[in-house]
Amino acid sequence: MRTPTAMIVGLVLCPCGLLLTLTGTLAPSWRQVSLIPNQPIDLVLEQGIWDMCSERQSSHNRHCGQADDLGYFEQVPVRVAQGLMPTSLVLTFLGLVVAALGVRCWQKEPRHLLAGVAGLVLLLSGLLSLVPASWYTHELWALPAPASSMLVVGYSLVLSYLGSCLEILGGLALTLSFHHCCKQCRAPKLPPSPVLQAGPCSTTGAYRNPWDILEDKRDGQHQRSTLPCDSDL
Repeated sequence: MRTPTAMIVGLVLCPCGLLLTLTGTLAPSWRQVSLIPNQPIDLVLEQGIWDMCSERQSSHNRHCGQADDLGYFEQVPVRVAQGLMPTSLVLTFLGLVVAALGVRCWQKEPRHLLAGVAGLVLLLSGLLSLVPASWYTHELWALPAPASSMLVVGYSLVLSYLGSCLEILGGLALTLSFHHCCKQCRAPKLPPSPVLQAGPCSTTGAYRNPWDILEDKRDGQHQRSTLPCDSDL
């Protein structure tokens, strides 16, 4: 049996979403602060949810572990992102493991129920990463920053958005497996058709003559022929 298209879409989108979300979680560039007063004009401060780095655009000298003098890491959107993003990564990994077991793995046919459950887990993981990314974007210009500086969205926040959307789409694709389970539950159960005990030349549903046409030529021995196809029509 071929793997359904929805399952293939889910198994392609969700690992891509996991990679993007992982990069967005670890990379310290959710927000970029430039044109900082009393600092070189080419200095850019990159703020993530775990670390802050400063980089000179002219020389590309980068220094991480900058001091948080303004209480940036104490803000609620940052603290929420620190909790929900790792949780989303763990759920995504577990969902992919369950999806691999349900979609095909070593089985001849997919386990639609297991694949649907994996889709729900992946859908939840995508929502868990989308919430902090959306909240951080909403509070981007309200978070503490040096006065008169320019604030720009960082690439880590964009990657987190894209990864969340891919996980949600992949999870929705896998949840379509529940439709197959519902069809199996609603399908009428037909009684099994009788299969005649026959030899290798028999076909299911074919007419077979139970009487031996050579019975009168066996010197009065009244026994049924054991040949498989001697009396087929």
